[in-house]
Amino acid sequence: MNDVQIGAQDRIQSIERGFAVLLVFDAERRNPSLIEIAKATQLSRPAVRRILLTLQHLGYVRPTGGSHWELTPRVLTIGQHFTTSSAVVAVSEPHMSRLVEETQESASLSAMDGSDVVYLARVPAKHVLNINATAGTRVSAHATSMGRVLLAAQPPEFVEQYLAEHGLRPLTRHTVTNPDQFRNTLARVRERGWSLVSEEREIGLIAASAPIRNHTGQVIAALSSSTSTGRMSPERVERDLVPVLVRIADEISEELGA
Repeated sequence: MNDVQIGAQDRIQSIERGFAVLLVFDAERRNPSLIEIAKATQLSRPAVRRILLTLQHLGYVRPTGGSHWELTPRVLTIGQHFTTSSAVVAVSEPHMSRLVEETQESASLSAMDGSDVVYLARVPAKHVLNINATAGTRVSAHATSMGRVLLAAQPPEFVEQYLAEHGLRPLTRHTVTNPDQFRNTLARVRERGWSLVSEEREIGLIAASAPIRNHTGQVIAALSSSTSTGRMSPERVERDLVPVLVRIADEISEELGA
């Protein structure tokens, strides 16, 4: 699902292996052992050991005893460099703060990365909402309003490949799992120019999203506003929140040259 096909002769295998090792560290494996990393990456233990020692030398990992390892805060600088160098994040953040002020609901900015939606920035509302998402958080595209806005902007063959490779895994009892219904949902998103998802990713969570376009008109990100069923109904979100969301998303797009 990559835009550019790169041959094996153009890739540096050692870099691929280094990133494979870094990506083993996640919420479920915060402190994996060398053996666990080797199993997850399907690399030999000597190879994993050399990669870990190299990453330790660079300051990205450190041993914690008993052949276990953990990431260091230095890995955060990679994401920080993206945030500070990304035009869409820099342009969007002031508008996101205004969206929160006008709606009193949390605002998020996201983009597609492969088959996932990745949060680029988030501005929480003052009230507490049961959603754990920060910059870098990855979520499934099919059950989120952001993902549907981003998928709706893709060519049909991209969507079909997504369905074939990933399916429509139910996250709650409300998640759309029928492929034809999902295709119709994306068609409606294209027609309306925004998406609303209620309790398909998480019970009690409602979110609406609108596309952000660059100077060529291409959808490069999604702006989202999320709330809870205890605060707003889907009908009220559509009536009161969506118009503000779409207006601010359009303003961001205009600032980016759309």
